[in-house]
Amino acid sequence: MTPTQTEKAERLKALHQRPGIFAIPNPWDAGSAKILTQLGFEALATTSAGLAFSLGKADGIGAVGREENLANARVIVEATSLPVAGDLENGYGDDPEICAETIRMAAAAGLVGGSIEDASKNPATPVYPFDQAVRRIQVAAKAARSLSFPFALAARAENFINGRPDLADTIRRLEAFAEAGADVLFAPGLTTADEISAVVRAVAPKPVNVVMGLSKGDFTLEQLAALGVRRVSLGSSLARAAYGPFWKAAEEIKRQGSFGFAKELTPFAEFQKLFT
Repeated sequence: MTPTQTEKAERLKALHQRPGIFAIPNPWDAGSAKILTQLGFEALATTSAGLAFSLGKADGIGAVGREENLANARVIVEATSLPVAGDLENGYGDDPEICAETIRMAAAAGLVGGSIEDASKNPATPVYPFDQAVRRIQVAAKAARSLSFPFALAARAENFINGRPDLADTIRRLEAFAEAGADVLFAPGLTTADEISAVVRAVAPKPVNVVMGLSKGDFTLEQLAALGVRRVSLGSSLARAAYGPFWKAAEEIKRQGSFGFAKELTPFAEFQKLFT
């Protein structure tokens, strides 16, 4: 029997509350969601970058709108029985009420969690001022609490991936986001054990998400668990893991006229079996 949205939400909540760590990988379409489900992961999260790349667009510049994002999220939700959280970027608007509307729309699309970041999409001031950033999370959290199920709100402090490696300000923001009602805290771009453990200590007992697969920060799940991390996401890593070999295979055909890449392919029958 297909689980209800409330049942999925309770499962995601339990994952955050139980001891230990879990990986929440990021599909970008129905096929990738089905593969990750088949492999036995316990929850999934969408990826704004993975979606953008699949549409031939860049990430983080507003090239993909809220409607496109949530339509893709619904496709992923319908492809899996797992709980799915959404990459909701900055809520698709500066105003806190727009963030609240995005949370409600995400729930209507079938998502049981989602993240709101403090990146402004404005190159001149890439991160929202502190008070505005906190207010946005307060209003988003209120919208999440108004739902009929426990929507897991993740609040993201974006200093590090916007060229502002200010750990003190990042921790200050995450502490305020936790106080404002966020269920999960997230600071993408942390690369050292000291940075990660400092964030975990600052917001405890709230769970911390760390993103892996970036160019820096090489940890195993076991090592991250030892630092107190509760959740590990992949961002665009799996989408790039798919597109990268595709790129190289196409280059081989064009430049060498050979098809050696085909020797390493997963057999057609395996995909046919999974998708039938």
